[in-house]
Amino acid sequence: MLRPATVDALHAAVTTPRGAGVIARGMGRSYGDAAQRRGGLVIDTTALRQFDLDAEAGTVTALAGATLAQLLAALQPAGWVLPVVPGTQHVSVGGAIASDIHGKNHGTVGTFGSHVLALGLLTASGEVIELAPDHELMAATIGGMGLTGVILWAQIKLRRLGSATLSVDTDRAQSLEEIFSLLDGPGGSHRVAWVDLLSRRLARGVVTRAEQLIKDPPARRRPASTTVPARLNVPAHWPGGLLRTPAVQAFNEWRFRRTPRRQVGHVESFGAHMFPLDGLDNWFRLYGATGFVQYQFVVPRGQEPALEAVVKRLRRSPIPCYLAVLKDFGVENHAPLSFPMAGWTLTLDLPRRAPDLERLLRDFDELVAGAGGRVYLAKDGRLRPDALAAMYPRLEQWRAIRDQADPERRWRSDLGLRTGLVSE
Repeated sequence: MLRPATVDALHAAVTTPRGAGVIARGMGRSYGDAAQRRGGLVIDTTALRQFDLDAEAGTVTALAGATLAQLLAALQPAGWVLPVVPGTQHVSVGGAIASDIHGKNHGTVGTFGSHVLALGLLTASGEVIELAPDHELMAATIGGMGLTGVILWAQIKLRRLGSATLSVDTDRAQSLEEIFSLLDGPGGSHRVAWVDLLSRRLARGVVTRAEQLIKDPPARRRPASTTVPARLNVPAHWPGGLLRTPAVQAFNEWRFRRTPRRQVGHVESFGAHMFPLDGLDNWFRLYGATGFVQYQFVVPRGQEPALEAVVKRLRRSPIPCYLAVLKDFGVENHAPLSFPMAGWTLTLDLPRRAPDLERLLRDFDELVAGAGGRVYLAKDGRLRPDALAAMYPRLEQWRAIRDQADPERRWRSDLGLRTGLVSE
């Protein structure tokens, strides 16, 4: 792995012939093998963090290694905010575009890539080209998992920040049907449900709908922030055996019961609401050395029974789900490999050590593909080529653009080769 300090150094490293392929890496938050290349070259872009804010135009131009946390902290005093953030602030700009990340407000603003006005791409020929939104290579790069070239910089359209506080409505739900209904009902644009899949019911949960406030409430004592600090850290040698089903069941029961049945207009800080897990640094260590698998899928509207079938199949298995999150999506964009589509997305955190986990996930693949849905490549570490082809109907369109831009297959990753996105 190389960590160039400048764009010129990155260019020199990448244009040196590499037989096994090259892939860029940002903050490493993709959960899978998207930014890995066995035997090849991985370019760590995290030293490339410079950015320039045009406060008058409402845009920021940032190098690929700049993080969303870094940008959010700098944008807030100027009265701006990123229009889309995922569940963690520790994501690089390059990674956000390559994965075409989405947030809790996808139904109203779309994905991160939808707000990219221009980007600089280092191509396989060694040329750096500037792409506009109407360029087919830009569409292939958004959600393209780094396989069209190295993203060097991007210009992003921002959103006005009236206040770094949110007005949050919360409801407890006793079933999946009630969760669907609440997410479809009135409320703010940032919509998400925590789903308890360890209770006696098939599913229950807590649904929140949040909207950004125009100005801070007069009674608020602490200044709100668009970021959140890590207040605790999970040590490197955390005993993974402490995270067991009975302990998580007890925590879920406590969380469900302490949540009001109905609460309207509760004021919360933007950062704390958007990035709850970032308050616990290295939280993934709770799973121990064997780690966990995060399986995220989306099914179209009208295919709610398929999502329920996944939940029922999981509940019949001995494999526990320690965290589940359900959100609604708006219409998909023009990027061939972008994950979201108009429908429902469910994210499941499953312990990697669980027996027969791969068999269970293959059952999920069949249910999802059969419903016209897809798995999120940014979270994937085990999808097969046949499943990928069934889930992404615009795959051949993407391959045609990619092959034209990189006929010698310079850009390769373990994910790309494993799934058949690219060939040796």
